[in-house]
Amino acid sequence: MIVYQPALSSGQGRLPTRTGSPLMKVRLDKWLWAARFFKTRPLAAEAVAGGKVQIQGARAKPGREVKEGDWLTIRKGPYEFTVRIKGLSIRRGPAPAAAELYEESEESRLAREAQAARHQAQAVIQPLPGGRPTKKNRRDLTRLGFD
Repeated sequence: MIVYQPALSSGQGRLPTRTGSPLMKVRLDKWLWAARFFKTRPLAAEAVAGGKVQIQGARAKPGREVKEGDWLTIRKGPYEFTVRIKGLSIRRGPAPAAAELYEESEESRLAREAQAARHQAQAVIQPLPGGRPTKKNRRDLTRLGFD
């Protein structure tokens, strides 16, 4: 079991948990933030409240406690991550430490890579327009009915 707890500001050991034992449960929004799925806790809480995060296939609230072994489905933009919680943390650490907090399923990783490849192929086929339209282009669009 991997448990990360922040040190006290005076450097005198670790913060105590409610029971005095290692962390057994952590709020979902805190864990998502600590695992670096979201840049801020409010963004994590907003995603959970919006139904973008599910625990064991069921919708959850930001304050729901997660424990090791829980399966999460996280939707970020066009990508979907299916991860199993391997460790708990209430502190946001470096990226390598955050990557140790979860294990992504193989199917999820392959589906995400395939989706990224489709996006790259689409960008080659249909590139974005190059900047603002010229005055002539705007007049042409107006004449065609695109105001």
